[in-house]
Amino acid sequence: MEPHLTPAVIVAVIGAGALHACWNAIAKQVTDRLVAFAWIAISSMTIGGLVLAFAGLPASQAVPYAIASAIIHIGYNLGLMNSYRLGAFNQTYPIARGTSPLVVAVGAYFLAGEHLGAAALIGIATLAAGLMSLALSAGRLTRQDLPAVGAAVLTGLTIAAYTIADGLGVRHSHDPFAYTALLFVLQGPPMLVAALARRPLTAWRDTATIRRGVAAGLLSTVAYGIVLWAQTRAPLAEVAAIRETSVVFAALIGVSLLGEDFGRRRVVAAVVIATGIVLIAL
Repeated sequence: MEPHLTPAVIVAVIGAGALHACWNAIAKQVTDRLVAFAWIAISSMTIGGLVLAFAGLPASQAVPYAIASAIIHIGYNLGLMNSYRLGAFNQTYPIARGTSPLVVAVGAYFLAGEHLGAAALIGIATLAAGLMSLALSAGRLTRQDLPAVGAAVLTGLTIAAYTIADGLGVRHSHDPFAYTALLFVLQGPPMLVAALARRPLTAWRDTATIRRGVAAGLLSTVAYGIVLWAQTRAPLAEVAAIRETSVVFAALIGVSLLGEDFGRRRVVAAVVIATGIVLIAL
């Protein structure tokens, strides 16, 4: 059956975006992010192992994609940690997430043979513009912002790369849950080894870091599992674009939990993003 967008897929992906914004906000607030990301890896590996025990491995054709995605995810995690170290959450998160939709659309055209209609393409471009405008909602970027912006853009490129790899892989797997489980099992060990090598044992005993890392890992696993399921039902570019509505939820988290001002510019950006989603869904 030809992948196509349905209301159920739209709602599911928007929900995944909300979960994604939540776990990123948790990760941003942890002081030792390397250890926190290691706990995220531990929790996601544990869930992945349990699912594999019941579902078994995905089809052999999907395994190379899962391996490639796991390698790309290492770069993504490092880029994300660096972005949060260099810049503010409400700036780096929108740039990282807003970079990927158009790149995914181009990649899906050449690698997955997805030919989107004019309305969907305009919608993806509109949504990407709205996402990026959120990053500029506090005003113009300064020279001091450039390192954070550069790290966020590179992170966005890794997001696009693993989105395409996983979109192709999950369609070859015949079981999105088995593919998701294998992916989390594969991508966890490198982060865990890096943290064990670079942090003393005492760093692993901080209960706040453990709680936040495990919570973020659970949210991350569920959120990305939903996205991979959606990629078997709808075009990769449309799923990727709608998923990035997580930026709107990130802005709301900033207002409600971090005391940030939403502001008129963010309201306009949110309207642009909503317009993009409507155009994609036409």
